[in-house]
Amino acid sequence: MEAVKNWHRAMKSKDAEIWDELLGEDVVFYSPVVFTPQKGKKITMMYLMAATSVFGSADVDSESTRDTQIESKFRYVNEIIGEKSAVLEFESEIDGTYINGADLLSWDEDDKLVEVKVMVRPLQAVNMLHQKMKSMLESMS
Repeated sequence: MEAVKNWHRAMKSKDAEIWDELLGEDVVFYSPVVFTPQKGKKITMMYLMAATSVFGSADVDSESTRDTQIESKFRYVNEIIGEKSAVLEFESEIDGTYINGADLLSWDEDDKLVEVKVMVRPLQAVNMLHQKMKSMLESMS
């Protein structure tokens, strides 16, 4: 459960130090638009920080995120939390395109994330996010 609270803190702050503390060294990131899993803390941090920039700063309450609005219209609408994993469903709108997705998180006994999967729908949202993430990642390089 601490991993989920820290996830929300990282989303809210966009602070690289929080991401660094949260991610395990061998974390694997699965992007909705990249076929190959991205392995390692450095590349995962880059993707997550780019995503928080694309979606805008998160203003989430880690105790209760249901229907919490975020600056960019990003909000978590449902959470399913298990012993070592969680599914955090989100909604947003960017440039008039509705986005619905889920962050699937898995963590170890030290509450370090070992796997992050991001699922997004509908197809228009996937295509739009692909372009925005590509631009953001290029600007970060």
